[in-house]
Amino acid sequence: MPVRVRRIVKQEIDIPGLGEQIKKARETDDRSVTELAKKVGISRNYWYQLEAESVLGGVAEDTLRKIEEVLGVDFGVVFND
Repeated sequence: MPVRVRRIVKQEIDIPGLGEQIKKARETDDRSVTELAKKVGISRNYWYQLEAESVLGGVAEDTLRKIEEVLGVDFGVVFND
């Protein structure tokens, strides 16, 4: 059996104001930050770091998509592939 070689391409984009968008969407939701974070699979502390835009290294796209799903919103983040 041949050996597979994998290339992982990392692409990042800056989204100014994304933390504020997350916060505004959360504030319209009746659930607590603890409950929302649990549904997304992140800690409450990390959620607050996202809102404050103080996350070192950024947020993974799949985490952002889970936040959008849980909150029922689309933040309009698009990668130019």
